[in-house]
Amino acid sequence: MISKTLTQKKCRLRSLTPAIVFVLVVLNANTAALELHPAKNAGSCKVLRAMARVHMAGGDYSKAQPLAENALALAKTKNAPDSELCLCLIDLAYLYKNQGKFADAEKMCEMGLQLQKKIYYENHPYVAGTLRILSSIYQEQAKYNQAKEAMEQAIAIMRKSHLPDEPVMAPFQVDLARILAAQGKFEEAESNYLQAMELINKSYGSDHLYTAGVLANLAELYTQQQKYDEAENLINRTLAIQKRVYGTSHHFMVPAWLTQAEIYQAHKDYAAAEKLLKQALTTIDNERGAEHPLTGKVMAALGKLYIEQKKYTQAVSICTRAEDILKKTLGEDNDYTAMARNNLAILYIQQEKYSEARQLADSALNTLENVLEPGHPNIAQVHETITQLQQNRQSGTTEIVKLM
Repeated sequence: MISKTLTQKKCRLRSLTPAIVFVLVVLNANTAALELHPAKNAGSCKVLRAMARVHMAGGDYSKAQPLAENALALAKTKNAPDSELCLCLIDLAYLYKNQGKFADAEKMCEMGLQLQKKIYYENHPYVAGTLRILSSIYQEQAKYNQAKEAMEQAIAIMRKSHLPDEPVMAPFQVDLARILAAQGKFEEAESNYLQAMELINKSYGSDHLYTAGVLANLAELYTQQQKYDEAENLINRTLAIQKRVYGTSHHFMVPAWLTQAEIYQAHKDYAAAEKLLKQALTTIDNERGAEHPLTGKVMAALGKLYIEQKKYTQAVSICTRAEDILKKTLGEDNDYTAMARNNLAILYIQQEKYSEARQLADSALNTLENVLEPGHPNIAQVHETITQLQQNRQSGTTEIVKLM
């Protein structure tokens, strides 16, 4: 049984980065020991946490969860040092965030942050790193102001011990750019991305996996600005690097596929966009489950594609499902949930359900105006939906008058 487990792990080595490959090989012996003598090795929360990190690095969050949770439980019951307890809390925060369990992630991260400040001091670089995680949790929930505040705190802490042009500052600048882009502050976001890319290329190199991720973020920004040629060049570079590391189909590639599908859609290559979105949906559903927020985002993108092609029958069920998933996982007041509602409003207009359509569109607009900048393209899209609704309703009223 142990031999089979280790063989399966070795077969997955190609999908991981070289550093993780080395760690996984070293930890295989510990894995076997824990399987043989669980009671004897139960106190080793450090080993459990290390094993959880290996699974998280490969994106296998379901296997990482029991290990990370057991590590925290052991750290509490065995009176582990505060430093170990702190690491267990922060690891779980990161894990829960990637599982879409944002309330749990936020709770763990805040607990870890307070303990970290007690162990070290308020402006320690470790505190800045944890603030980055907390900021990313806020961002996923569309709490952009809180995300930006946490990230600015992190950057202020780092600047006390590092110069702005040191490579260690680049990830903080990238994360700030992601928040700015999400809000619709595109010029400011682009400036931060480009400055960070200079440091990243010097420290990581142009073909590094982290470099690919930042290129994907910049490509997404360009698609929002309808700069599709620039976006296509960047996303092609991203996918070339990711395929070399992960293979042809890995759920870490789904965000890049979403951007590439949007570019295909902008070029009216609907067949390519649909094929890619269906591949993304299968991949993310298999790895993270049908109730994960990324599953909802992919379904929303596919529904939007069908709407643009006027395939309303195909769009109805998938748009309804997408809105339901995003509402459950991200909440009512998230911008992704709002855009899923807008998709449903468009479909209701086609079905002449004008009251329901107006209710959905108004709800979407209210959410977006609360979390995004006034000139954000998503707000413009909802205004277009409301205009179309008014025109269709007026047209229907006119036809009734003619008949009378």
